[in-house]
Amino acid sequence: MLKQLLEQATTANGKARLYAFDNTVELTNLIPPTVSYESGGNTLIVGPTTIIESAAQQLSQMKSLTLLSTDGEKGTHSQLYYANSVEVTGFLGTFEVIIENNLLRSNLAEVAIGHDCFDVVLDLCLNSCMNEEVPVPGYYPVGRGYPKLADALEEIPTLMGTFDKPKFFRLDTDLCAHSSRGVKGCERCVDACPAGALTSQGDDKSGHHIEINPYLCQGVGTCATACPTEAIHYALPNPDDTQKFIERTLANYEKAGGQDPIVLICSSRHESYNVMALRALPDNVIPIVVEELPSIGIDTWFAALVNGATQVLFAASRFMPPTIIRILNNEVSMAQELLSQLGIQKECIDILYLESLREGPPTLCTDSFDLALGDLEGNKRQRLFTALDALAISRIPVENVVELSANAPYGSVECESKDCTLCMSCVAVCPTRALHTDGQSPSLKFVEQDCIQCGLCEKACPENVLTLTPRFNWDKESRQKATIIHQEKAAECTRCHKPFAPQSMIDMLQSKLRGHSHFDNEAAIGRIAMCEDCRVIDMFESMAKDPTNQLKY
Repeated sequence: MLKQLLEQATTANGKARLYAFDNTVELTNLIPPTVSYESGGNTLIVGPTTIIESAAQQLSQMKSLTLLSTDGEKGTHSQLYYANSVEVTGFLGTFEVIIENNLLRSNLAEVAIGHDCFDVVLDLCLNSCMNEEVPVPGYYPVGRGYPKLADALEEIPTLMGTFDKPKFFRLDTDLCAHSSRGVKGCERCVDACPAGALTSQGDDKSGHHIEINPYLCQGVGTCATACPTEAIHYALPNPDDTQKFIERTLANYEKAGGQDPIVLICSSRHESYNVMALRALPDNVIPIVVEELPSIGIDTWFAALVNGATQVLFAASRFMPPTIIRILNNEVSMAQELLSQLGIQKECIDILYLESLREGPPTLCTDSFDLALGDLEGNKRQRLFTALDALAISRIPVENVVELSANAPYGSVECESKDCTLCMSCVAVCPTRALHTDGQSPSLKFVEQDCIQCGLCEKACPENVLTLTPRFNWDKESRQKATIIHQEKAAECTRCHKPFAPQSMIDMLQSKLRGHSHFDNEAAIGRIAMCEDCRVIDMFESMAKDPTNQLKY
C-alpha cells in the first residue's frame, strides 16, 4: 500500500523519493534470537456476566472456556465463576488468576480446569485486571478500548501451539549506569517501559541490576531511546544500521535530484495511517519505516539533519500509550532545546500527530544545513556529538554553555574542594570514566562530554561535595578536555619522603583513628603518614626492638 502510493507521484521530488525507497537496502538481523510461548488454548473471559457469555459463544473452538463474572449476575454457562476481586499475572501460556471470595483466595485455573494457569485472557472489564499500558502477549483488555472486541475474537483462536517472538533488545551491563558498588543511579529505562518488562533487581548488599523479561517485552523502544549510554539498544535492526539506512536513503534521494528532503519516521504496524499522512504531505517527505517510533534515538535524528534532511518528523497518534508519548515528547523537547540554542527552527525535529492533519498542514522546514557528513562513527553519544559539532560550525550557538532541563543526560560535575578528601569513591562508580584520576597525582579529573548525569558519583561521595548541573557545552575543546576539578599537594612519606596519598586523606584518617585501640600510641598513628613499604619496615623494626610489640599487630 505504501509502495503503491509512492509510485503515483509524478513530481521530481516524488520520483527521487521512489528511487531512494527502492534502492536503499536496509540491514536487518536475518536470524534474531527468540523466546518461545506454549499455548494449549485454555481461555479465560473476565467481565460482566451478560457480556462474557456473549463473547464465549464466538470462541467455541478453544480447548476450554472459563468465564469469570465480576458483577455477580447469574448466567447459564457451565463454566461460570464469580469473584469479589481478581489478580492476573503472566503472559501467553502462563496466566495465573487469583480470585477472592469472602476473604478466601484461590487459583481459578486449578479449580476450573485442573491446571496451574490459563493460556489466554480476554478481559472485558472497564478497569482491566492488568495495568501495563502495552498488554502482554495473550492478554486482551478489550474493556478499556484497545484492542477492539472483533479483532480480539479473530486473533484468539489462532493462539494454540508454539509461538516464537524476537528478543527485541540487547543489554550491555558494562555500559549500564543503573548501579555500581551498591549505589543506584540511572533509572531512565525502567521509567520508560510501558510494558512492565524492565525492572531493577537486587539490593544494596548484593548489588542492583537491570533485568529485561523477554516474554513481557513488546519491542516498543522507549527504553533504548531513553538510555544515554546505549547499554540497552534495539536489536531489530541495530541502531547504527538504522542510522546508516537513513543516511543512505537521503544520499540516494539527492542522487536522483530530490530537494529539501523531510524524514518521516513511521511505525511498520500502522501502514494505513502512514499512507494517510503521506497523502496530506508534499512529495519531499520520505517515509522511514521502523518497528516502533521510539526505537531510534536523538543521535539518529541529528544524523539525518547533517546528511541533507531539512526536518525529522514522527508519524504519531495521540492514542498511543501515555508512557510512549511522554518519552517521545521528552526526547523531542530535548532535541528542540539544542536546536534553539543554535538558532535553528525547533520544528526541524517534531512530532506529527496524525489527528492534527485534519486541522491543516503541519509546519514544514526548508532550511538547508548544506552538510553531508555520511556515516557517523562511534557509539550513540559519539555519533550525536559529531552531528551537533557539525551544526555548531555552521550555526554558531547563542551561548557556549546553556543550562538544560532536569534529567538531561548532558552536563557538568562540580566539586566543593575544601571538603574533598580524594577518596575516589566517585571514580569507582562512574560508568563512563567521565570522572577519573591519572594515577600520578592526587587529583580528580572530569570530561564533560562523557558525563551522562546518572548521579552515581553524587550518591557515592561520603563527603557530599559533588553537585551535578544539567547543561550543554558547545565548546568542543573544553567539553572533550579532561579538566581538574580538585587537586591538592601529595602527602610525603615521613620516612622516605615519597609522595603517596592526598594530604587531606592522611589528616582525616589520623583524626578519626586517634584513640582507637589499635592506634593508641604516636608510633601507630605516625605510620598512617608513611607509604606502604615504609609502614611495613617500621612495624618490623618496632618488633625487633621490643618483641612484645608483635602482640599488637
